[in-house]
Amino acid sequence: MDHRKTYYSETFESEYGPVIIEGPLPSEELSKYRFDEGLKAFRPSEKQFEAVKEIADFDEGRIIIARHADNIVGYVTYLHPDPLERWSEGKMDDLIELGAIEVIPQFRGYRIGSRLLKVSMMDDFMENYIIISTEYYWHWDLKGTGLNIWEYRKVMEKMMAAGGLTPSPTDDPEIISHPANCLMVRIGENVPEESVEQFDILRFLTRHQYRQTRR
Repeated sequence: MDHRKTYYSETFESEYGPVIIEGPLPSEELSKYRFDEGLKAFRPSEKQFEAVKEIADFDEGRIIIARHADNIVGYVTYLHPDPLERWSEGKMDDLIELGAIEVIPQFRGYRIGSRLLKVSMMDDFMENYIIISTEYYWHWDLKGTGLNIWEYRKVMEKMMAAGGLTPSPTDDPEIISHPANCLMVRIGENVPEESVEQFDILRFLTRHQYRQTRR
């Protein structure tokens, strides 16, 4: 697949001044900006920025950012699933994962997460992908937001819906290990039926493997 990427942007006003949502951006463009120290949910900010720039240069990788002047205050990443996850077992070129989405506390309340997803989906080429997001409650910023697990899950679902992702059943052991965890999915309009069928096997891989061994 030729993973075509088309740049889009949106600007809105905040109490701190204009904020630009834009992307996908390549690493050389990202390097022109600062990566806010508050973006540290997954690893120290400087290491996360390096990881984000690496993803930006993958053939399928996409980075959409929220920028206040030259300071990156939020971002979302898209890339092929990790080779250690079940979602990579089908080696599907048209399956990508929303790997991370993060916004610094100072800019929460402006629906930046939803805006990042909306700008992501402005690119018509996203209709060629099955997009997934694996949501685990232990990754959620419950302390920083003051929300309980179920309140956070409701907010997360609303944000993901802005990008067209909705909860989808699966028998993935990590996801079903807690009722708050979930798999979010968006199937693009141009995804062929054979890819949807292959993805359905991945969603219920444990059940499929059990049936195979019974034959």
